[in-house]
Amino acid sequence: MKRDELTAFLDDYLRLREFADDASNNGLQVAASGEVTRVVAGVDGCMALFEAARQEKADLVLVHHGISWGAEPRRMTGIPGARIGMLFRNDISLYAAHLPLDAHPVVGNNAQLADMMRLQERQSCACYHGTDIGFAGALPEAMTAAELAAMLDSQFTWTKTDTRVYNGDRRVNRVAVISGGGGELCFEAAAEQGCEAVVTGEFTHQMYHEMKESNVAVIVLGHYVSETVGVRAVLALLKEKYGIDGVFVDLPTGL
Repeated sequence: MKRDELTAFLDDYLRLREFADDASNNGLQVAASGEVTRVVAGVDGCMALFEAARQEKADLVLVHHGISWGAEPRRMTGIPGARIGMLFRNDISLYAAHLPLDAHPVVGNNAQLADMMRLQERQSCACYHGTDIGFAGALPEAMTAAELAAMLDSQFTWTKTDTRVYNGDRRVNRVAVISGGGGELCFEAAAEQGCEAVVTGEFTHQMYHEMKESNVAVIVLGHYVSETVGVRAVLALLKEKYGIDGVFVDLPTGL
């Protein structure tokens, strides 16, 4: 199908206009091929992913972290120049969705993680730049944080996980989830909503005492792992809606 028809659908479906304050320049970032016959999806817009797209004979790459942020790149030299040149030489367009793909209620990273845990009675949780991007909800049945982490781990069949758990013995029923580096946003909100655990992508030094003082368990999936689910869901959507073939390329960073 026509590239512009597909990207217009994605712009509307992912509600890009609601995220004008996002640091990412969401949407079509490189317009090379005018047609889309095959899509490669990945978390990060990087040379390894673009090379995989070339090998897959894809004409569109879909990513969560694109290559255009704010006013950058200002010069088409070095790494930015090499990436953009590679895409144009191989007639591969690039589409990025950052916060829109965290917040979406169906294909978003947090919605997909919530689905994996079968969270019920979902509410918005964690506000970033005026937009709610996380969810809180109830598990079908209570379990320990360590058991919940193991259940999540077993579902990431497409990538390697290295999940960490804090307060793993704590029995949890209500859980807050926020992917990537947004975990520090939701400790207070999670506690206010009666959550006993937070599932997130990153856990940093400054978050440790917030975790202790809010008395929640924390399940840390890794930034990369927690954001593989959204692009995979969009890939499945494009296959179902338009019959477009595609493949997810796993390029884990271990972070």
